[in-house]
Amino acid sequence: MADRASAPPRAWQRMLSGRRLDLLDPSPLDVEISDIAHGLARVARWNGQTGGDHAYSVAQHSILVEDIFVVLEPSATPEMRLAALLHDAPEYVIGDMISPFKAVVGGGYKQVETRLQHAIHVRFSLPAEISQKLKASIKRADQIAAWFEATRLAGFSEAEAAKFFGKPRNFVPDALDLESRPAKTVQKAFLQRFAALEKLRGR
Repeated sequence: MADRASAPPRAWQRMLSGRRLDLLDPSPLDVEISDIAHGLARVARWNGQTGGDHAYSVAQHSILVEDIFVVLEPSATPEMRLAALLHDAPEYVIGDMISPFKAVVGGGYKQVETRLQHAIHVRFSLPAEISQKLKASIKRADQIAAWFEATRLAGFSEAEAAKFFGKPRNFVPDALDLESRPAKTVQKAFLQRFAALEKLRGR
């Protein structure tokens, strides 16, 4: 019998779908949208340091970013919108590390995140590596979302949030949903948004 102590550490995670996703060499065939939605709806943004009766999840943040992205890019294709919705999808496996901790961990975390993002994109017929222009547009939407989350949910002053995320200009937040909601509600909403975009793509 092999010595368990000498065996290499397990680098895969078993999903509720039954898939085993290898973090070191993720296969698009092991990526399921049901697993992504389930995981992201249960991963808290801001390390859970937000107000409200429920954790504000990465799934809810992802929907918010896609909403903002459409305002910034009204002519965006369904593929571009899907890339925005899935911009934090690797976090269904590796969790949402706050930026200060990412800075401490360094490049290893980013390599794992990038490999997962590529596998997720390939699984849903998106380019493994999106263009720099699209990446910048999604990043802008992400930063706008972060500013409103920081000031309305995470206790940041507007001046403090502006320092880290930049204060949005000429952006009216009235239609943004920033109320934390139950995990199952957000999971369903994420899957509905994904299905709507896939329908627009003719898939």
